[in-house]
Amino acid sequence: MMPGMPGPENAREGGSLREETRYLGRVLGRVLRDQTGVEGYERIERIRQEAVGFRRAKGPEAPAVRDRLEAQLNALSREQTLDVVRAFSYFLHLLNVAEDRQINRLALERERDGAAPVPGSFAYALAHVRANGVGEAELDAWLERALVAPVLTAHPTEVQRQSILDCERGIANALSQLDDARLGAAGRARVEARLHARVLTLWQTAMIRLSRLRVIDEIENALSFYRLTFFAEVPRLYEELESLLGRPAPSLLRMGSWIGGDRDGNPFVTAEVLRAAVTRQARTAFAHYLEEVHALGAELSMSVRLLEPTPALLGLAHAARDPSKHRQDEPYRQALSGVYSRLAATAHLRTGFVPPREPHRESAAYPDAAAFAADLRVIDESLASHGAAALAAVRLKPLRRALDVFGFHLAAIDQRQNADVHEAVVAELLAAVDVEPAYLALDEAARVALLARELATPRPLVSAHLAYSEKTQGELAILRATAEIHALYGAAALPHYIISKAASLSDLLEVALLLKEVGLHTQDRGPAMDLVPLFETIADLENACAVMGAAFAMPAYRGWLARRGNVQEVMLGYSDSNKDGGYLSANWTLHKAQRALIETHRAAGVRLRLFHGRGGTVGRGGGPAYDAIRAQPKGAVDGALRLTEQGETIGSKYADADVGRRNLETLVAATLEASFARTGSGESGGRYDAVMNSLSARSFAAYRALVYDTPGFAEYFRAATPIAELAALNIGSRPASRTDSQRIEDLRAIPWVFSWSLCRLMLPGWYGFGTAVESWCAEHTDGGPLLATMYREWLFFRTVTSNMEMVLAKSDLAVASRYAELVPDAALRDGVFGRIRDEWHRTVGAVQAITGQASLLADNPSLARSIRDRLPYLDPLNHLQLELLRRHRGGQSDERVQRGIHLTINGIAAGLRNSG
Repeated sequence: MMPGMPGPENAREGGSLREETRYLGRVLGRVLRDQTGVEGYERIERIRQEAVGFRRAKGPEAPAVRDRLEAQLNALSREQTLDVVRAFSYFLHLLNVAEDRQINRLALERERDGAAPVPGSFAYALAHVRANGVGEAELDAWLERALVAPVLTAHPTEVQRQSILDCERGIANALSQLDDARLGAAGRARVEARLHARVLTLWQTAMIRLSRLRVIDEIENALSFYRLTFFAEVPRLYEELESLLGRPAPSLLRMGSWIGGDRDGNPFVTAEVLRAAVTRQARTAFAHYLEEVHALGAELSMSVRLLEPTPALLGLAHAARDPSKHRQDEPYRQALSGVYSRLAATAHLRTGFVPPREPHRESAAYPDAAAFAADLRVIDESLASHGAAALAAVRLKPLRRALDVFGFHLAAIDQRQNADVHEAVVAELLAAVDVEPAYLALDEAARVALLARELATPRPLVSAHLAYSEKTQGELAILRATAEIHALYGAAALPHYIISKAASLSDLLEVALLLKEVGLHTQDRGPAMDLVPLFETIADLENACAVMGAAFAMPAYRGWLARRGNVQEVMLGYSDSNKDGGYLSANWTLHKAQRALIETHRAAGVRLRLFHGRGGTVGRGGGPAYDAIRAQPKGAVDGALRLTEQGETIGSKYADADVGRRNLETLVAATLEASFARTGSGESGGRYDAVMNSLSARSFAAYRALVYDTPGFAEYFRAATPIAELAALNIGSRPASRTDSQRIEDLRAIPWVFSWSLCRLMLPGWYGFGTAVESWCAEHTDGGPLLATMYREWLFFRTVTSNMEMVLAKSDLAVASRYAELVPDAALRDGVFGRIRDEWHRTVGAVQAITGQASLLADNPSLARSIRDRLPYLDPLNHLQLELLRRHRGGQSDERVQRGIHLTINGIAAGLRNSG
């Protein structure tokens, strides 16, 4: 099936994307022929050919081709519909595999050919900053203070099953083996047989889950990326950086996670889940370290009869008390035997983990990761003492780097909870001991004064003799678990406390007071965790500096910061700001908020570290990370960057080891470049700012007028998108809405964006821009040329526009109009969709005028081709989803109809390469 079918399956020559896509299509076609029969295979192929023909048809012939395609789709039985949906969906999965391999292939060719460094690489970034006058001393100072931390999060709309991802990795591995020119005919036949088996397994593996993911499942899914990519590639990344620097580099790249610690709106994150998250992370780290120590023992077979180790190494070997007679002249193996025993004891003591290889004897556990690191350093130094330093580079050096980066806890888990929950819990605690019966009625000044007094007294509020609400009990249990984890693994395991909907200083102080109740805040040390306000809505972002200014004006708070390195982290929410004010307004408000925060922190003498809550889609702050980081205002990065990696973006970025390493390299390289960026055009305020202020206000008004001020818009949205069916799909553990309300305000941003993607409108990624540009240009005679100049000269505006252009290229008004037909109220349907259609045309026209291009993505032919190649497979999926939605909502539903809807959701997400 699919491109190039039929044809001999093994006729794979060369390595281009098109050739590989055709080859995979032929393999899938053979599987379909075997599994659905010749008749089923030919039916699917006829539909494919009509879909391709429809996308190629021009002028008057197009309606006839469309009618033929729709007639074939409408004639399908329910079972045939499921086969077609799965066939087209799996081809899109295979196309994704081929595209990822093409990215790898091109990167490897550039490295092999010794081409000039490419943007996003260490080599390019170092050359760039050095060319801009950054000296080695300044660079070393940056390396010492730098922190780059991708933070993995669970995703309410992550549709891909781990089993499907495993199959895709197997297919990619088989394709890599076929690239080996040394394979003979027999070897090639064996690999092709394995590849066929993988595609067959893919076809026979259920695409959707029978039950909703639990938080524990999400934790395990995230941990798989450490085994696949991070353990091997993070040390390799440092090796490349040190090679370019010509000297050692500190561990500036570290991993973070929200999974198991983010309980904002997720009732399933409990104290037990938090403990399980930390334990499973630690087990994953210990399993890796034990495997590497065992492998080192096998490799370091040197004999004292041939060399002289250091006294420290001999002491380590003696302390091991290795009983094996065969290793008595092999001190490295003896030492590593003892290290393995101590590490196994540590893993068992902390997590209950029992390694598959039993240690030779029981030993005392390591007190901490530093003690384990000290033993590895003894081995490293001894190897160097007798000319064997090259042996350390193979495994020992990567192990030492992994330990330095991951520790015993693997990744820093962030706590996150909503400020509304904190204030309710604090109010209950204060009322229970008669300190303040009406805390919620107090104004901000009175709250701050009361909280400051309570923080200054050692008297606890919580009593074992009082009864508390379920909410308060749950929050206190989480905090007690946090204190236990700090005692066991140190503060690095749970270093940050994110406060959602932070709107005042009291929101920060309430968390400090709750930490005090479990011993994680004391008068002399302050809080044992970073208090991180999260500003999400447009109003919250505009108020961010007022909140931080109030905090910095409080002597006690400044004292806390001084004891924590004088660094304040602030998190910015891209998703909710977009849902609140639309794409352009959210992006500009975020940009201005960063500028203002930079000045507020600079004036207070506090170093700012920004945490970007970016999603996978443009409507949630997504887009190419390299440009996004470099487009930040000057001073916003300054060597420190944390950002979320969400949902399907985790799999696309990190499931493949080579792709994962390059994505991590890009984050660090972009952070380096942005840290030393010189002020460019548009960054100095003046006319560009004035233009953006006006465009933002106009876009905000247009967006709010549609989404929040149009009567019946919520009903339109729920009828014209698969939001209800999406909420019923067994995907992430987190509910799609924060409450049972049907209001847009209470819907999570992720399913909001995903629903618009499924109906092919992508509305959150562009709506309001066209009206803003059109109305502003009507008032300014030089408006068009000025916007074009801003696009050329200002990276921020160019990035915002380019991301929007990509979203528009993925949208399809014709398909979206069919979804609008699901709205039963004709007047509402025509009114809302008419406004959306008109705004889409205005926005496309504005983007083309600004970029100077006759068509969308004219300057990015590879992306344009990728989208174009996917459309013939997306069109039937959208058509079938529409028909299934009609049946389901019309009372003609059964298990097959519901399964079909969920399968189309999966397939469309794979085709668009993003969800929410």
